[in-house]
Amino acid sequence: MSTPHHTTPGEAGGPERAVTIAVRGLTKTYGEGATQVAAVHEVDLDVHAGEVLLVMGPSGSGKTTLLLMLGALLRPTVGSVLVTRRNHDRVDLARTSERELPALRATTFGFIFQDYALLDALSATENIAVAANFAGTTGAAADERAAQLLARVGLAHRATARPSQMSGGEQQRVSVARALANDPPVLLADEPTANLDASRGRDLGRLLRSLADEEDRSVVIVSHDDRLRVVADRVLWLEDGRFRTVASLVVDPVCQMQVEPTGAHTEWEGRTRWFCSEACRNEFVAEPQRFLTG
Repeated sequence: MSTPHHTTPGEAGGPERAVTIAVRGLTKTYGEGATQVAAVHEVDLDVHAGEVLLVMGPSGSGKTTLLLMLGALLRPTVGSVLVTRRNHDRVDLARTSERELPALRATTFGFIFQDYALLDALSATENIAVAANFAGTTGAAADERAAQLLARVGLAHRATARPSQMSGGEQQRVSVARALANDPPVLLADEPTANLDASRGRDLGRLLRSLADEEDRSVVIVSHDDRLRVVADRVLWLEDGRFRTVASLVVDPVCQMQVEPTGAHTEWEGRTRWFCSEACRNEFVAEPQRFLTG
């Protein structure tokens, strides 16, 4: 498994990059009293222009909740999310009125989803043009923008194809192009490679990396996919709604997820093996050699 790249923008003698998202004390709770659960708890985070930030963690750790709050799709219970827009204004999403949020989302964020979320009744060009319409670009200008973006993601030849006529990799590239329709300073991706094979997953990771490098966009990815580490500037581990130190984590030999060395474990060949769950531990104990390659 590759070692995560933890460079902070501005380190190693490079120029300090602008902060596009500044999060302070971000908390989201559900329920009340004894049943109250904090999906995200007092998170602080800065995201820089031109940075690819990868947030990893087990299922239910709060990754998607965090991403939804960063993209103004979910209100935090406590805390602030300051976003720098294209006109350099800074807006606190937590204090922006519901009436203003749709326009803010339409001009500031691009969203990439695990299931692509394309409209099959529309062609690739039309799916992107609709997103451009929401951002204020209409008519021939929207079609031209869509054509440019399809070429940017290597799909100019699929302009008239519908999603059902495309491979999963092609559909996800169209969804990336759609996310760029409003020229957003921030791209937010929720498990973008989950439905892609290894090769297409790597290709998508490289595409997101190039969008950060060449266009100075901030890219925030939440994912279980270890392949995305190689394109990230930083990897943060979110568990139980809090960021934890990646260096303290170990790899579950069954599912390859990084886990804290607590909870489910077993001794094997003089070493303690840690697991994300009892299910993984039991699978390992039943057939340990299957999961040990070295």
